[in-house]
Amino acid sequence: MTAYDNALEYLKTASLRGSKLGLERISRILSLLGNPQNKVKTVHISGTNGKGSFGAMLCSILKAAGYLTGSFSSPAITEVTDSFRINGAEISREEFGELICSLTPLCESINDKPTEFEVLTAAAYKLFAEKNCDVAVVECGMGGDLDSTNVLESPLLSVITNVQKDHCSFLGNTPEEIASHKSGIIRPGCPVLFGGNDPDADRVIAEAAKKAGSELYRTDLSRISDVYCSVGGTDFCFRGFGRMHIRLTGTYQLYNAANVLTAVEVLRKRGMDITDDDVRAGLEEAKWHGRFEVLKNDPLVIFDGSHNPDGINCAAESIRLCSEKKVALLIGVMADKEYSLYADMLGDLTDKAFAVTPDNPRALDSRLLADSFNAKGIPAIYFTKFEEGVIAAYEYAKKQNIPLIALGSLYMYREFIKVIENLPG
Repeated sequence: MTAYDNALEYLKTASLRGSKLGLERISRILSLLGNPQNKVKTVHISGTNGKGSFGAMLCSILKAAGYLTGSFSSPAITEVTDSFRINGAEISREEFGELICSLTPLCESINDKPTEFEVLTAAAYKLFAEKNCDVAVVECGMGGDLDSTNVLESPLLSVITNVQKDHCSFLGNTPEEIASHKSGIIRPGCPVLFGGNDPDADRVIAEAAKKAGSELYRTDLSRISDVYCSVGGTDFCFRGFGRMHIRLTGTYQLYNAANVLTAVEVLRKRGMDITDDDVRAGLEEAKWHGRFEVLKNDPLVIFDGSHNPDGINCAAESIRLCSEKKVALLIGVMADKEYSLYADMLGDLTDKAFAVTPDNPRALDSRLLADSFNAKGIPAIYFTKFEEGVIAAYEYAKKQNIPLIALGSLYMYREFIKVIENLPG
């Protein structure tokens, strides 16, 4: 077996330990490694939606500015190596295998064995230190205060992209409860950026920042003007920067870009040399899988990893922009999502829904998802085999000459891509 195969086997073993919140295990592992997380300047990102896109755009800008930039995101979209990037390029299987295998004995040496995500987090911090990265962009897995990435002593900038309802069983049912978890990434004396607009969440974050003696910055959306969105991306003006273009599609990417531009202003105050030309070039080059990503044009096939109510609402807005027709909807979500709301949110856009079950133990049964659409008078059918659902949805979209929009968990992105790429034509 290769080192990569051995790494996957170990991660499979670690995954059986489930998800255990807390920082004791990860802190112990990092301590044994010499605390690599504190050897690289790091932007730490929490928030309900937009973390991945924010990170991709910021990393692209930092690369354009000449900084060697590491990034860690989750979940992995294509394969596990996709979570680990240096200057936007994912590391090789060989490098990943050696990285995890070098950690395995250490992880197994502690009494309370680490979870899969804790192993991956330790690997990311170790990688960035070994690569001598100038800066790292690290995304929380869930929440903030008890997330295993939350072990930084002094982040360059803490970012909370927004606060919406998600992972309620872990984080709470109100904006205040969720914000209290996400604001746990704020560190004494280190700046924090809040890009959301919920006043209750804002109040909690402001109180946490004040208590920590951290300067709080907020994204001002009134700085946006002259917006033009299409399936080819978005052009807009942002006061203080001039006209910008992002190739990432989806109307919500405009707000992610506004957060990134505000973050750039904070990073400049922190001593980073980032010109307006760097910003413009970085935004134009930024790529990110699975966020209203156009995969085919005849018929139009788009995948969007929206999976909670706020994300679905943003996706619906983007669908209205890209299509005057109703669409064929392929959808699959996790069981802990408020899926009963989705039929109302997507009903007027959907010609027919094709429900599938993502390959994840937490996935919602496709029959229940289809029933929720049928109950609202929206034609829907379910599939027990993911591939069959994708093929049926694609063939229906092609026959009806309408777009196919795939929405839901990023856990189904890899398999969706595989099926689409193998279709005739």
